[in-house]
Amino acid sequence: IANKLDMAEIRVLEVATFYTMYNLKPVGKYFLQACTTTPCWLRGSDSMMRCIKDRYGIASGETSDCGRFTLLEVECLGACVNAPILQVNDDFYEDLDYASTGALLDSLEADAPLPVGSVSGRSGSEADGGATSLAALKPAE
Repeated sequence: IANKLDMAEIRVLEVATFYTMYNLKPVGKYFLQACTTTPCWLRGSDSMMRCIKDRYGIASGETSDCGRFTLLEVECLGACVNAPILQVNDDFYEDLDYASTGALLDSLEADAPLPVGSVSGRSGSEADGGATSLAALKPAE
């Protein structure tokens, strides 16, 4: 690519290693991108990562022995309100913990992914206890 663009190879490598959408080696069928920045970490991304590592024995940047799962720690995925987040290919799975990550991995192993979004059943980014908007309140009679 560098030769084609008539630029130094290091410039191409800088771009390819900065952005997570570029991979320098093949990834598995399921590319697991786990956010481990502060909001996700505070909400338990370490248990999500531990589940993946326990199941497949892989660390960030590695692919499972079966070749189907590649794990990568990434920077913020931009859905902090529903942390922790795991991006599987192009889909976001939110509100994960050890058990729900295991259930997600079970579904992926069966090639029957769970519905995307919050695994806790919350809608969008509403609070865990349900909607809290003033618009949801009934007017006084």
